[in-house]
Amino acid sequence: MSISSSQEKDELARIQEATDYAVTRAENGFIMGHFFNCSLSSIFQPVFDAKTRSVAGHAAYIRSVMNEENPLSPWKVLSLGEGDAPLVRFDRLCRAVHVLNYFSGRSHEGNLFVTVQPRLLEAVKDDHGRAFKRILDIIGVETSRVVIEIPAEVNRNWKLLKHVISNYRSHGYRIAINHNDVGDDWVAELASLYPLYPDVVRLEASVLQRLGDAGPLVDAIHHFGAQVLFREIETARQLTGAVRAGVDLLQGRFLGIPAQAIEFDLLLPATATRYLSAEASPGNVRTLQHYIDAAGI
Repeated sequence: MSISSSQEKDELARIQEATDYAVTRAENGFIMGHFFNCSLSSIFQPVFDAKTRSVAGHAAYIRSVMNEENPLSPWKVLSLGEGDAPLVRFDRLCRAVHVLNYFSGRSHEGNLFVTVQPRLLEAVKDDHGRAFKRILDIIGVETSRVVIEIPAEVNRNWKLLKHVISNYRSHGYRIAINHNDVGDDWVAELASLYPLYPDVVRLEASVLQRLGDAGPLVDAIHHFGAQVLFREIETARQLTGAVRAGVDLLQGRFLGIPAQAIEFDLLLPATATRYLSAEASPGNVRTLQHYIDAAGI
């Protein structure tokens, strides 16, 4: 993955010239955002392709620090402003920071997974994704490289969900929605989105505790043409269950923790990182290759 310092500077300068976003470059080369007295930086968690076992992309999260020293939850940062306008500004600034850190001056094929605040989706009445597309256009990134993760709260309003999917898709983004662990009715509701089916459906790994075998649910989602992303994988058992169920994408701390560094040379079978199986004796160390093999693929 090559990085051009001059290209990075040009792209940051173009963002600074074209917007009023408070973005600067830190000493380590990463882009920082500034909101009230808070500094905002990106961390990225790898998302693996279950078939190729390679990194398909990364999910982006915001790390916020107040007064250059005190870590602060992004939710606390949001409370610094009143009304919807600061929220909209904060959310857009976060995504600008993410795309600059992920794409600027870097050559890779990974997709960026970013979430949006549910209040933002309600505050912006129409044409969701237009402002974000402007940032991507400035740095020369196709919207198809970005997966917009729509929060589960929006599932309570399927009319809004369809409206939001339609808006983002009109700009070329890929769309991910969250599965509601509420039984068979959810699949019927997913069908009601026709023809606006999402590109990705995110399932929490904990769904295995209720279903035991997630294969039928995964098959139902595949029927609508969507990929399935199993997230919050914390154990070897969850990884094995996800692979056996036929999911497409894998994410969780068991596979990789969120970090500032963006790694693409990771492979599930070949990773040098080792884990202790919860079922194993304390001295029995196993690699991820063991768990993939145990899943029968």
